[in-house]
Amino acid sequence: MSSILTNNGAMVALQTLSSINSNLTDTQAMISTGKKVGSAKDNASVWAISKVMESDVQGFKGISDSLSLGQSTVAVARQASESVTDLLTQIKAKVVASQEQNVDRNKIQTDIKALTDQIKSVTNAAQFNGLNLIKGTDDVTVLSSLDRASNGAVTASDITVNRHDLSTDAGVYGAGTSLAANISASEATVDSSGAQNQVELTLAGSSGDALSLNINGSTVSVAWNTDAATTIGDAAGAINALGLTGITATDGGSGKLEIANTNAFQSFDVSWDAGGTNTVALNNVGTGGTAAASTAAGTTTLVERAEGVTLSTSAKVNDGDSYRISVNGNDYNYIAGKGETMKDVAAGLKAAVDAGAETGVSTQVSQDETTGAWSVKVDYDGTDTTAGSTMTLAVNGAADGTASGGLFGLDNINVATDQGAKAALGNVETLINNAIDAAASFGSSQSRISTQSDFIGKLTDSLKSGIGSLVDANMEEASARLQALQVQQQLGVQSLSIANKAPQSILSLFR
Repeated sequence: MSSILTNNGAMVALQTLSSINSNLTDTQAMISTGKKVGSAKDNASVWAISKVMESDVQGFKGISDSLSLGQSTVAVARQASESVTDLLTQIKAKVVASQEQNVDRNKIQTDIKALTDQIKSVTNAAQFNGLNLIKGTDDVTVLSSLDRASNGAVTASDITVNRHDLSTDAGVYGAGTSLAANISASEATVDSSGAQNQVELTLAGSSGDALSLNINGSTVSVAWNTDAATTIGDAAGAINALGLTGITATDGGSGKLEIANTNAFQSFDVSWDAGGTNTVALNNVGTGGTAAASTAAGTTTLVERAEGVTLSTSAKVNDGDSYRISVNGNDYNYIAGKGETMKDVAAGLKAAVDAGAETGVSTQVSQDETTGAWSVKVDYDGTDTTAGSTMTLAVNGAADGTASGGLFGLDNINVATDQGAKAALGNVETLINNAIDAAASFGSSQSRISTQSDFIGKLTDSLKSGIGSLVDANMEEASARLQALQVQQQLGVQSLSIANKAPQSILSLFR
Protein backbone atom coordinates (compact mmCIF):
# COMPACT_ATOMS: atom_id res chain seq x y z
CA MET A 1 0.00 0.00 0.00
CA SER A 2 1.25 3.45 -0.91
CA SER A 3 0.54 6.45 1.26
CA ILE A 4 1.24 10.11 1.01
CA LEU A 5 0.96 10.46 4.80
CA THR A 6 3.38 7.78 5.94
CA ASN A 7 6.67 7.23 4.15
CA ASN A 8 8.23 4.23 5.88
CA GLY A 9 11.21 4.19 3.53
CA ALA A 10 12.00 7.79 4.31
CA MET A 11 11.75 7.12 8.03
CA VAL A 12 14.16 4.21 7.83
CA ALA A 13 16.57 6.23 5.67
CA LEU A 14 16.31 9.18 8.05
CA GLN A 15 17.05 7.01 11.12
CA THR A 16 20.02 5.44 9.38
CA LEU A 17 21.33 8.85 8.32
CA SER A 18 20.85 10.19 11.84
CA SER A 19 22.84 7.29 13.30
CA ILE A 20 25.57 7.80 10.73
CA ASN A 21 25.74 11.52 11.55
CA SER A 22 25.92 10.75 15.29
CA ASN A 23 28.79 8.33 14.77
CA LEU A 24 30.45 10.82 12.45
CA THR A 25 30.18 13.52 15.12
CA ASP A 26 31.75 11.20 17.74
CA THR A 27 34.55 10.28 15.36
CA GLN A 28 35.24 13.91 14.50
CA ALA A 29 35.30 14.77 18.21
CA MET A 30 37.69 11.88 18.80
CA ILE A 31 39.99 13.16 16.07
CA SER A 32 39.86 16.76 17.22
CA THR A 33 40.47 15.94 20.95
CA GLY A 34 42.61 12.86 20.48
CA LYS A 35 40.53 11.03 23.11
CA LYS A 36 38.16 8.17 22.77
CA VAL A 37 36.85 8.86 26.32
CA GLY A 38 36.57 12.60 26.65
CA SER A 39 33.79 12.79 29.21
CA ALA A 40 31.88 10.62 31.66
CA LYS A 41 29.10 9.96 29.09
CA ASP A 42 31.60 8.28 26.76
CA ASN A 43 32.53 5.61 29.33
CA ALA A 44 31.79 6.45 32.97
CA SER A 45 34.00 3.82 34.63
CA VAL A 46 37.02 4.40 32.40
CA TRP A 47 36.62 8.17 32.73
CA ALA A 48 36.50 7.87 36.56
CA ILE A 49 39.64 5.71 36.66
CA SER A 50 41.50 8.08 34.37
CA LYS A 51 40.58 11.09 36.50
CA VAL A 52 41.87 9.40 39.67
CA MET A 53 45.11 8.56 37.90
CA GLU A 54 45.39 12.10 36.53
CA SER A 55 45.04 13.47 40.08
CA ASP A 56 47.83 11.12 41.19
CA VAL A 57 50.02 12.37 38.36
CA GLN A 58 49.51 15.96 39.52
CA GLY A 59 50.33 14.89 43.09
CA PHE A 60 53.52 13.18 41.99
CA LYS A 61 54.56 16.33 40.14
CA GLY A 62 54.35 18.15 43.48
CA ILE A 63 56.30 15.35 45.14
CA SER A 64 58.98 15.64 42.47
CA ASP A 65 59.33 19.34 43.33
CA SER A 66 59.56 18.44 47.04
CA LEU A 67 62.26 15.87 46.34
CA SER A 68 64.22 18.36 44.25
CA LEU A 69 64.08 20.89 47.10
CA GLY A 70 65.08 18.24 49.64
CA GLN A 71 67.93 16.98 47.48
CA SER A 72 69.32 20.49 47.09
CA THR A 73 69.04 21.13 50.84
CA VAL A 74 70.83 17.89 51.73
CA ALA A 75 73.48 18.51 49.06
CA VAL A 76 74.35 21.82 50.71
CA ALA A 77 74.64 20.10 54.12
CA ARG A 78 76.78 17.31 52.68
CA GLN A 79 79.15 19.70 50.94
CA ALA A 80 79.42 21.80 54.09
CA SER A 81 80.15 18.71 56.20
CA GLU A 82 82.85 17.65 53.77
CA SER A 83 84.36 21.13 53.90
CA VAL A 84 84.32 21.04 57.71
CA THR A 85 86.01 17.63 57.60
CA ASP A 86 88.76 19.02 55.36
CA LEU A 87 89.28 22.01 57.65
CA LEU A 88 89.42 19.78 60.73
CA THR A 89 91.99 17.63 58.96
CA GLN A 90 94.10 20.75 58.47
CA ILE A 91 93.70 21.54 62.17
CA LYS A 92 94.84 18.01 63.02
CA ALA A 93 97.98 18.57 60.96
CA LYS A 94 98.65 21.72 63.00
CA VAL A 95 98.01 19.86 66.26
CA VAL A 96 100.40 17.09 65.24
CA ALA A 97 103.05 19.68 64.39
CA SER A 98 102.58 21.22 67.85
CA GLN A 99 103.66 17.96 69.53
CA GLU A 100 107.24 18.87 68.61
CA GLN A 101 109.01 21.00 71.20
CA ASN A 102 111.11 23.03 68.75
CA VAL A 103 108.21 24.88 67.06
CA ASP A 104 106.48 28.20 67.55
CA ARG A 105 103.24 26.98 69.12
CA ASN A 106 101.76 30.45 69.32
CA LYS A 107 101.89 30.79 65.55
CA ILE A 108 100.38 27.33 65.16
CA GLN A 109 97.60 28.33 67.55
CA THR A 110 96.95 31.42 65.40
CA ASP A 111 96.50 29.17 62.35
CA ILE A 112 94.18 26.87 64.31
CA LYS A 113 92.07 29.86 65.39
CA ALA A 114 91.75 30.99 61.76
CA LEU A 115 90.69 27.50 60.66
CA THR A 116 88.20 27.33 63.54
CA ASP A 117 86.65 30.63 62.47
CA GLN A 118 86.38 29.32 58.91
CA ILE A 119 84.57 26.20 60.17
CA LYS A 120 82.06 28.41 61.99
CA SER A 121 81.57 30.44 58.82
CA VAL A 122 80.86 27.29 56.79
CA THR A 123 78.47 25.97 59.44
CA ASN A 124 76.49 29.21 59.60
CA ALA A 125 76.28 29.60 55.82
CA ALA A 126 75.23 26.01 55.03
CA GLN A 127 71.52 26.75 54.50
CA PHE A 128 69.16 26.29 51.58
CA ASN A 129 65.99 28.34 51.57
CA GLY A 130 66.62 29.11 55.24
CA LEU A 131 67.01 25.48 56.37
CA ASN A 132 70.39 24.55 57.88
CA LEU A 133 70.89 20.83 58.49
CA ILE A 134 74.21 21.18 60.34
CA LYS A 135 72.84 23.36 63.15
CA GLY A 136 70.35 22.02 65.70
CA THR A 137 69.25 18.45 66.35
CA ASP A 138 65.68 18.20 64.99
CA ASP A 139 65.32 15.81 62.07
CA VAL A 140 63.79 16.98 58.77
CA THR A 141 61.27 15.08 56.63
CA VAL A 142 61.06 15.25 52.84
CA LEU A 143 57.74 14.30 51.16
CA SER A 144 58.62 11.31 49.01
CA SER A 145 55.44 9.54 47.86
CA LEU A 146 51.64 9.27 47.87
CA ASP A 147 50.55 5.70 48.52
CA ARG A 148 47.03 4.71 47.40
CA ALA A 149 45.55 1.60 49.04
CA SER A 150 43.08 -0.77 47.37
CA ASN A 151 40.20 0.89 49.24
CA GLY A 152 41.14 4.28 47.79
CA ALA A 153 42.76 5.67 50.97
CA VAL A 154 45.80 7.85 50.29
CA THR A 155 48.70 8.31 52.70
CA ALA A 156 51.86 10.38 52.37
CA SER A 157 55.33 8.87 52.81
CA ASP A 158 58.40 10.77 53.94
CA ILE A 159 62.17 10.39 53.88
CA THR A 160 63.67 11.41 57.22
CA VAL A 161 66.96 13.29 57.03
CA ASN A 162 68.87 13.25 60.31
CA ARG A 163 70.17 16.65 61.26
CA HIS A 164 73.80 16.74 62.48
CA ASP A 165 74.77 19.66 64.66
CA LEU A 166 78.30 20.75 63.74
CA SER A 167 78.25 23.85 65.91
CA THR A 168 80.62 24.42 68.82
CA ASP A 169 77.85 25.17 71.33
CA ALA A 170 78.42 23.95 74.89
CA GLY A 171 74.78 23.09 75.53
CA VAL A 172 72.70 23.71 78.66
CA TYR A 173 72.88 21.34 81.64
CA GLY A 174 69.56 19.67 82.40
CA ALA A 175 67.32 20.15 85.42
CA GLY A 176 65.26 16.99 84.99
CA THR A 177 65.44 13.47 86.41
CA SER A 178 68.73 12.59 88.09
CA LEU A 179 71.07 10.41 86.02
CA ALA A 180 73.68 10.11 88.76
CA ALA A 181 73.25 6.34 88.76
CA ASN A 182 74.62 6.20 85.20
CA ILE A 183 78.03 7.67 86.07
CA SER A 184 80.48 6.78 88.83
CA ALA A 185 84.02 7.67 89.90
CA SER A 186 86.53 5.12 91.18
CA GLU A 187 87.80 7.54 93.82
CA ALA A 188 86.77 10.88 95.29
CA THR A 189 90.27 12.28 94.77
CA VAL A 190 92.97 12.12 92.11
CA ASP A 191 96.23 11.60 94.00
CA SER A 192 99.62 12.41 92.49
CA SER A 193 101.62 11.44 95.59
CA GLY A 194 101.73 7.72 94.80
CA ALA A 195 99.51 6.59 97.68
CA GLN A 196 96.86 5.31 95.31
CA ASN A 197 99.13 3.68 92.77
CA GLN A 198 101.75 1.68 94.64
CA VAL A 199 102.36 -1.89 95.77
CA GLU A 200 103.94 -2.60 99.15
CA LEU A 201 105.51 -6.03 99.71
CA THR A 202 106.96 -7.29 103.00
CA LEU A 203 109.83 -9.73 102.49
CA ALA A 204 110.68 -12.46 104.98
CA GLY A 205 113.22 -15.20 104.35
CA SER A 206 116.73 -16.44 104.59
CA SER A 207 119.69 -16.80 102.25
CA GLY A 208 120.12 -19.61 99.83
CA ASP A 209 117.26 -19.00 97.40
CA ALA A 210 116.38 -16.36 94.83
CA LEU A 211 113.54 -13.79 94.87
CA SER A 212 111.93 -13.46 91.44
CA LEU A 213 109.79 -10.44 90.49
CA ASN A 214 107.94 -9.95 87.19
CA ILE A 215 106.56 -6.57 86.11
CA ASN A 216 104.55 -6.66 82.87
CA GLY A 217 106.80 -9.40 81.49
CA SER A 218 110.11 -7.88 82.66
CA THR A 219 111.73 -10.20 85.21
CA VAL A 220 114.38 -9.58 87.87
CA SER A 221 115.95 -12.14 90.18
CA VAL A 222 118.01 -11.39 93.27
CA ALA A 223 119.50 -13.60 95.95
CA TRP A 224 117.97 -13.64 99.42
CA ASN A 225 120.19 -12.25 102.18
CA THR A 226 119.96 -12.71 105.91
CA ASP A 227 119.66 -8.95 106.04
CA ALA A 228 116.17 -8.04 104.66
CA ALA A 229 117.30 -4.50 103.90
CA THR A 230 120.02 -5.84 101.61
CA THR A 231 117.54 -8.08 99.78
CA ILE A 232 115.12 -5.16 99.39
CA GLY A 233 117.90 -2.87 98.20
CA ASP A 234 119.06 -5.41 95.64
CA ALA A 235 115.48 -5.97 94.42
CA ALA A 236 114.76 -2.22 94.21
CA GLY A 237 117.96 -1.63 92.28
CA ALA A 238 117.21 -4.43 89.84
CA ILE A 239 113.67 -3.14 89.25
CA ASN A 240 114.88 0.42 88.68
CA ALA A 241 117.54 -0.89 86.30
CA LEU A 242 114.78 -2.29 84.04
CA GLY A 243 114.13 1.26 82.89
CA LEU A 244 110.34 0.91 82.94
CA THR A 245 108.90 4.38 82.41
CA GLY A 246 107.22 5.68 85.55
CA ILE A 247 108.11 2.63 87.68
CA THR A 248 110.27 3.20 90.77
CA ALA A 249 111.13 0.81 93.61
CA THR A 250 112.36 1.91 97.06
CA ASP A 251 113.04 0.53 100.53
CA GLY A 252 110.07 1.48 102.65
CA GLY A 253 111.65 0.33 105.87
CA SER A 254 110.60 -2.47 108.19
CA GLY A 255 111.32 -5.05 105.52
CA LYS A 256 108.98 -3.48 102.96
CA LEU A 257 109.66 -3.16 99.24
CA GLU A 258 107.57 -0.32 97.74
CA ILE A 259 106.93 -0.20 93.99
CA ALA A 260 105.24 2.96 92.69
CA ASN A 261 103.68 3.73 89.34
CA THR A 262 103.57 7.36 88.18
CA ASN A 263 102.22 6.55 84.72
CA ALA A 264 98.96 8.37 84.15
CA PHE A 265 97.19 5.80 81.98
CA GLN A 266 99.09 2.51 82.23
CA SER A 267 98.72 -0.24 84.82
CA PHE A 268 101.28 -3.01 85.44
CA ASP A 269 100.90 -6.65 86.45
CA VAL A 270 103.24 -7.58 89.29
CA SER A 271 103.98 -11.18 90.29
CA TRP A 272 106.56 -12.76 92.60
CA ASP A 273 108.09 -16.07 93.57
CA ALA A 274 109.73 -16.04 96.98
CA GLY A 275 111.67 -19.26 96.43
CA GLY A 276 112.09 -22.03 98.98
CA THR A 277 110.62 -21.33 102.41
CA ASN A 278 110.80 -17.55 101.99
CA THR A 279 107.58 -15.51 101.87
CA VAL A 280 106.23 -12.25 100.47
CA ALA A 281 103.25 -10.51 102.11
CA LEU A 282 101.15 -8.14 100.03
CA ASN A 283 100.49 -5.34 102.51
CA ASN A 284 99.03 -2.59 100.35
CA VAL A 285 97.70 -1.96 96.88
CA GLY A 286 96.94 1.73 96.91
CA THR A 287 94.59 3.41 99.33
CA GLY A 288 92.14 0.93 100.80
CA GLY A 289 94.18 -2.06 99.73
CA THR A 290 93.71 -5.30 101.60
CA ALA A 291 96.62 -7.01 103.31
CA ALA A 292 97.21 -10.60 102.21
CA ALA A 293 98.75 -13.53 104.01
CA SER A 294 102.40 -14.36 103.38
CA THR A 295 102.81 -16.57 100.37
CA ALA A 296 105.61 -18.15 98.44
CA ALA A 297 104.18 -16.78 95.16
CA GLY A 298 101.47 -14.31 94.21
CA THR A 299 100.30 -11.63 91.81
CA THR A 300 98.62 -8.20 91.92
CA THR A 301 98.08 -5.11 89.77
CA LEU A 302 100.07 -1.92 90.04
CA VAL A 303 97.33 0.50 88.99
CA GLU A 304 97.65 3.61 86.88
CA ARG A 305 97.73 6.99 88.57
CA ALA A 306 94.56 8.29 86.92
CA GLU A 307 91.11 7.68 88.39
CA GLY A 308 88.27 6.46 86.23
CA VAL A 309 84.86 7.99 85.63
CA THR A 310 82.80 5.09 84.34
CA LEU A 311 79.54 5.31 82.38
CA SER A 312 76.71 2.79 82.48
CA THR A 313 76.66 -0.08 80.00
CA SER A 314 72.87 -0.49 80.18
CA ALA A 315 71.44 3.04 80.31
CA LYS A 316 70.15 4.52 77.06
CA VAL A 317 71.42 7.95 76.07
CA ASN A 318 68.59 10.37 75.25
CA ASP A 319 68.63 13.79 73.66
CA GLY A 320 69.42 16.30 76.41
CA ASP A 321 70.94 13.84 78.90
CA SER A 322 73.52 15.83 80.85
CA TYR A 323 76.62 14.43 82.50
CA ARG A 324 79.16 16.23 84.68
CA ILE A 325 82.68 15.75 86.02
CA SER A 326 83.68 18.13 88.81
CA VAL A 327 87.39 18.66 89.42
CA ASN A 328 88.28 20.69 92.54
CA GLY A 329 84.73 22.05 92.54
CA ASN A 330 84.81 23.16 88.90
CA ASP A 331 82.02 21.63 86.82
CA TYR A 332 82.69 20.27 83.32
CA ASN A 333 79.57 19.21 81.41
CA TYR A 334 78.56 17.42 78.26
CA ILE A 335 74.96 17.25 77.09
CA ALA A 336 74.17 14.42 74.67
CA GLY A 337 72.32 14.93 71.40
CA LYS A 338 69.90 12.69 69.53
CA GLY A 339 71.24 9.25 68.63
CA GLU A 340 74.42 9.52 70.71
CA THR A 341 75.95 6.79 72.87
CA MET A 342 77.99 6.59 76.04
CA LYS A 343 81.08 6.65 73.83
CA ASP A 344 80.04 10.12 72.64
CA VAL A 345 79.35 11.19 76.23
CA ALA A 346 82.81 10.02 77.31
CA ALA A 347 84.47 11.90 74.45
CA GLY A 348 82.45 15.02 75.27
CA LEU A 349 83.36 14.93 78.96
CA LYS A 350 87.02 14.50 78.05
CA ALA A 351 86.85 17.56 75.80
CA ALA A 352 85.12 19.54 78.56
CA VAL A 353 87.74 18.71 81.21
CA ASP A 354 90.60 19.29 78.77
CA ALA A 355 89.20 22.76 78.05
CA GLY A 356 89.14 23.62 81.75
CA ALA A 357 91.57 25.66 83.77
CA GLU A 358 92.90 22.75 85.84
CA THR A 359 96.70 22.79 85.90
CA GLY A 360 98.31 19.37 85.61
CA VAL A 361 95.07 17.54 84.78
CA SER A 362 94.95 15.27 81.73
CA THR A 363 92.31 12.82 80.50
CA GLN A 364 91.90 9.72 78.38
CA VAL A 365 88.85 7.89 77.02
CA SER A 366 88.90 4.11 77.20
CA GLN A 367 86.61 1.09 76.99
CA ASP A 368 86.79 -1.92 79.28
CA GLU A 369 87.47 -5.00 77.18
CA THR A 370 85.44 -7.23 79.50
CA THR A 371 82.36 -5.15 80.35
CA GLY A 372 82.36 -2.81 77.36
CA ALA A 373 81.93 0.19 79.69
CA TRP A 374 83.23 3.54 78.47
CA SER A 375 85.13 5.69 80.92
CA VAL A 376 87.02 8.95 81.19
CA LYS A 377 90.27 8.62 83.07
CA VAL A 378 91.30 11.78 84.95
CA ASP A 379 94.93 12.21 85.98
CA TYR A 380 96.68 14.85 88.10
CA ASP A 381 100.44 15.21 87.98
CA GLY A 382 100.77 17.43 91.07
CA THR A 383 102.04 20.54 89.25
CA ASP A 384 99.31 22.76 90.71
CA THR A 385 100.94 23.64 94.02
CA THR A 386 97.75 25.25 95.33
CA ALA A 387 96.02 21.89 95.18
CA GLY A 388 98.66 19.94 97.08
CA SER A 389 99.02 16.32 96.09
CA THR A 390 95.35 15.62 95.39
CA MET A 391 92.39 17.03 93.47
CA THR A 392 88.80 16.33 94.42
CA LEU A 393 86.70 14.41 91.89
CA ALA A 394 82.91 14.15 91.71
CA VAL A 395 80.32 13.18 89.09
CA ASN A 396 76.64 13.81 88.42
CA GLY A 397 73.97 13.67 85.73
CA ALA A 398 70.49 15.01 84.90
CA ALA A 399 67.99 14.79 82.05
CA ASP A 400 66.27 17.46 79.94
CA GLY A 401 69.22 19.59 78.90
CA THR A 402 70.01 21.28 75.59
CA ALA A 403 72.47 19.24 73.53
CA SER A 404 76.07 20.29 72.98
CA GLY A 405 77.17 20.83 69.39
CA GLY A 406 78.93 18.11 67.43
CA LEU A 407 82.13 20.20 67.39
CA PHE A 408 81.96 20.99 71.10
CA GLY A 409 85.48 21.61 72.35
CA LEU A 410 86.83 23.01 69.08
CA ASP A 411 86.84 26.55 70.46
CA ASN A 412 89.00 25.43 73.37
CA ILE A 413 91.79 23.70 71.47
CA ASN A 414 94.96 25.43 72.56
CA VAL A 415 98.34 24.00 71.61
CA ALA A 416 100.35 26.81 73.18
CA THR A 417 101.16 24.55 76.17
CA ASP A 418 102.36 20.96 76.46
CA GLN A 419 99.19 19.96 78.28
CA GLY A 420 96.96 21.63 75.66
CA ALA A 421 98.85 20.13 72.73
CA LYS A 422 98.57 16.60 74.13
CA ALA A 423 94.86 16.99 74.91
CA ALA A 424 94.12 18.46 71.47
CA LEU A 425 95.49 15.43 69.63
CA GLY A 426 92.78 13.10 70.92
CA ASN A 427 89.99 15.69 70.89
CA VAL A 428 90.47 16.76 67.27
CA GLU A 429 90.23 13.12 66.20
CA THR A 430 86.78 12.91 67.82
CA LEU A 431 85.69 16.09 66.03
CA ILE A 432 86.89 14.74 62.67
CA ASN A 433 84.91 11.54 63.21
CA ASN A 434 81.79 13.57 64.04
CA ALA A 435 82.14 15.58 60.84
CA ILE A 436 82.80 12.45 58.79
CA ASP A 437 79.71 10.78 60.27
CA ALA A 438 77.63 13.83 59.36
CA ALA A 439 78.92 13.93 55.77
CA ALA A 440 78.36 10.19 55.34
CA SER A 441 74.81 10.44 56.71
CA PHE A 442 73.94 13.35 54.43
CA GLY A 443 75.48 11.53 51.47
CA SER A 444 73.34 8.48 52.19
CA SER A 445 70.19 10.63 52.50
CA GLN A 446 70.99 12.50 49.29
CA SER A 447 71.47 9.23 47.44
CA ARG A 448 68.14 7.92 48.70
CA ILE A 449 66.32 11.12 47.74
CA SER A 450 67.92 11.00 44.28
CA THR A 451 66.84 7.38 43.83
CA GLN A 452 63.30 8.22 44.93
CA SER A 453 63.21 11.21 42.58
CA ASP A 454 64.19 8.98 39.64
CA PHE A 455 61.53 6.47 40.65
CA ILE A 456 58.84 9.16 40.90
CA GLY A 457 59.75 10.39 37.40
CA LYS A 458 59.46 6.88 35.96
CA LEU A 459 56.26 6.21 37.92
CA THR A 460 54.70 9.41 36.56
CA ASP A 461 55.58 8.39 33.02
CA SER A 462 54.01 4.97 33.60
CA LEU A 463 50.82 6.53 34.96
CA LYS A 464 50.61 8.85 31.96
CA SER A 465 51.07 5.90 29.64
CA GLY A 466 48.35 4.01 31.49
CA ILE A 467 45.94 6.92 31.26
CA GLY A 468 46.70 7.21 27.54
CA SER A 469 45.90 3.55 26.95
CA LEU A 470 42.53 4.08 28.64
CA VAL A 471 41.33 7.31 27.04
CA ASP A 472 43.47 8.14 24.00
CA ALA A 473 42.02 7.56 20.55
CA ASN A 474 43.58 5.23 18.00
CA MET A 475 44.12 7.80 15.27
CA GLU A 476 44.65 5.25 12.49
CA GLU A 477 41.39 3.57 13.40
CA ALA A 478 39.63 6.91 13.75
CA SER A 479 40.86 8.03 10.30
CA ALA A 480 39.59 4.87 8.62
CA ARG A 481 36.28 5.12 10.47
CA LEU A 482 35.89 8.77 9.43
CA GLN A 483 36.25 7.92 5.77
CA ALA A 484 33.80 5.02 6.09
CA LEU A 485 31.24 7.19 7.87
CA GLN A 486 31.58 9.93 5.29
CA VAL A 487 30.79 7.38 2.54
CA GLN A 488 27.89 6.05 4.62
CA GLN A 489 26.64 9.61 5.09
CA GLN A 490 26.64 10.23 1.35
CA LEU A 491 24.82 6.97 0.74
CA GLY A 492 22.36 7.78 3.48
CA VAL A 493 21.59 11.14 1.92
CA GLN A 494 20.99 9.49 -1.45
CA SER A 495 18.83 6.80 0.17
CA LEU A 496 16.77 9.43 1.90
CA SER A 497 16.43 11.36 -1.37
CA ILE A 498 15.16 8.24 -3.10
CA ALA A 499 12.75 7.52 -0.30
CA ASN A 500 11.42 11.08 -0.44
CA LYS A 501 10.72 10.73 -4.18
CA ALA A 502 8.58 7.60 -3.69
CA PRO A 503 5.31 9.50 -2.96
CA GLN A 504 5.65 11.41 -6.24
CA SER A 505 4.87 8.16 -8.12
CA ILE A 506 1.34 8.36 -6.72
CA LEU A 507 0.70 11.43 -8.94
CA SER A 508 0.76 9.17 -12.00
CA LEU A 509 -2.37 7.45 -10.69
CA PHE A 510 -4.34 10.70 -10.98
CA ARG A 511 -3.38 11.74 -14.46
